[in-house]
Amino acid sequence: MNEFFESLGKRWTKAAERRGVKIEQPALDPKIAEELLELARVVSHTKERRFAPLATYTAGMAAERLREAKPEDAAAVAAYIREVREELERGAPG
Repeated sequence: MNEFFESLGKRWTKAAERRGVKIEQPALDPKIAEELLELARVVSHTKERRFAPLATYTAGMAAERLREAKPEDAAAVAAYIREVREELERGAPG
């Protein structure tokens, strides 16, 4: 996605190696990154603004579980995140 995230991905890989595990370097798809940023924006404008980082973390976990259950392309994962973000924006009950 950009130099910062390329470097961060390498750091995750090296940290995993120090724990005796080999992982694929995490990479952010631009569409998914945009939806995660939008999710953080929406959450940060609620009374629970401090939860924005954790909201994006749980979105990542949920997206990975979706991909494990049903392989999806980046556009489908971005749409999945967008769906929940739009529910939050409308104030729909969870």
